[in-house]
Amino acid sequence: MANGLQVIYIEDDELVRRASVQSLQLAGFDVDGYASAEAALRASGASTGEGGAIGSDFPGVIVSDIRLPGMSGLELLAQCRARAPDVPVILVTGHGDISMAVQAMRDGAYDFIEKPFASERLIETVRRALERRMLVLENLALRRELAGQNAVAPGIIGRSPAIEQVRKLIANVAPTDASVLVNGDTGAGKELIARSLHDMSPRRAKPFVALNCGALPEPMFESEMFGYEPGAFTGAAKRRIGKLEHASGGTLFLDEIESMPLSLQVKLLRVLQDGVLERLGSNQPIRVNCRVIAAAKGDMAEHVAAGTFRQDLLYRLNVVTIALPPLAERREDIVPLFEHFLLDAAVRYGRPAPILTDGQRAALMRRDWPGNVRELRNAADRFVLGIADGLGEAAHGAAGEAATASLKEQVEQFERAAIAQALEQAGGAVAQAADRLQVGKATLYEKIKRYGLADRGDAGKEGDKEAG
Repeated sequence: MANGLQVIYIEDDELVRRASVQSLQLAGFDVDGYASAEAALRASGASTGEGGAIGSDFPGVIVSDIRLPGMSGLELLAQCRARAPDVPVILVTGHGDISMAVQAMRDGAYDFIEKPFASERLIETVRRALERRMLVLENLALRRELAGQNAVAPGIIGRSPAIEQVRKLIANVAPTDASVLVNGDTGAGKELIARSLHDMSPRRAKPFVALNCGALPEPMFESEMFGYEPGAFTGAAKRRIGKLEHASGGTLFLDEIESMPLSLQVKLLRVLQDGVLERLGSNQPIRVNCRVIAAAKGDMAEHVAAGTFRQDLLYRLNVVTIALPPLAERREDIVPLFEHFLLDAAVRYGRPAPILTDGQRAALMRRDWPGNVRELRNAADRFVLGIADGLGEAAHGAAGEAATASLKEQVEQFERAAIAQALEQAGGAVAQAADRLQVGKATLYEKIKRYGLADRGDAGKEGDKEAG
């Protein structure tokens, strides 16, 4: 397995250690073998925490015999649980150590393997542990992005060339006062780009004020934008500061700018040109200094041609244009965005953050997401709340019970779901499912029986005979 993950294998019996390390290397793993836990900790110093302990960012898994000279496998497990609880530790036990291994599972071990063991059993266990570790590390990286540790356009999640271009534009334009027009479909994330432009600008300490031009009735538009004095109209009992004035020193975000009435377009153009406004019911000019970021869907040139939008205002607004393609045109961003929203939803709802299966990732990629990022965020919320939404097993089964389930139970839930999904994809053919899961057919039959999935594999037995 690539991805920069590694396996630390600790065994004091040199012959067993060499054979096991060789088997894992032949299976494609990056493995280092050690005769003691102390030697492993010293040698892996680049990936360890303070005091020679395995750190929480260690990119791999540990396989250790329980009985070792010096620090035992159980002591190593306890140290890892204290400093790096997400690092999988697989314990190797002798026949007389089974009860000890079961207790270790309760204490947080990922799994245990009883001596003597087949190399296939070792390889399968290590592969599952590494897959889980890779997913956990991906989630850690997403958590860091969620915490705003990404210096370039924090919060703009994605890997597509289109999003990389958006990030570059934001980084270049944000420090300036240039007006920006963000163009994209409904729900594509235009306000997020506007907020990033504000947060990365010298105006970030001042207000970010958002106004949806499509949500305001036309009679209310002028008072909302420019404010009013007492008595300016019936019901105007006291002075109100408008959005433009409130945003002075900061940023005004005008969403759905194409919906702005023509009469207001003239007044907004004057503010942009002269930097002054007048509240309704007043002749007193008020100087304002706000940066305007507008967002629109569709081709603004068509609105200009139809006479519903002023060309001179458009020139003022689109000094820089940032195009935001729909999710259907940047599918490589779907899974990273969904996982980002999963973490956010898990924090908001106080639920464990579920780890997606390969099948669920594929289901996400197959959908067109006409509602774009907004629809994707809502789907992530529902998933965390246990509503699968056509994505296979929901978070209740995969993670909703994680707060009370032991690690072994969580692993078994994950394994059962993976096997059931592989059998479904293979039409019940166990040989094909075993090939998908990269395990031996005999091993898979045993697991099918253990997890009560025999009914799903019955068709496969016939298929296997036909194939043979």
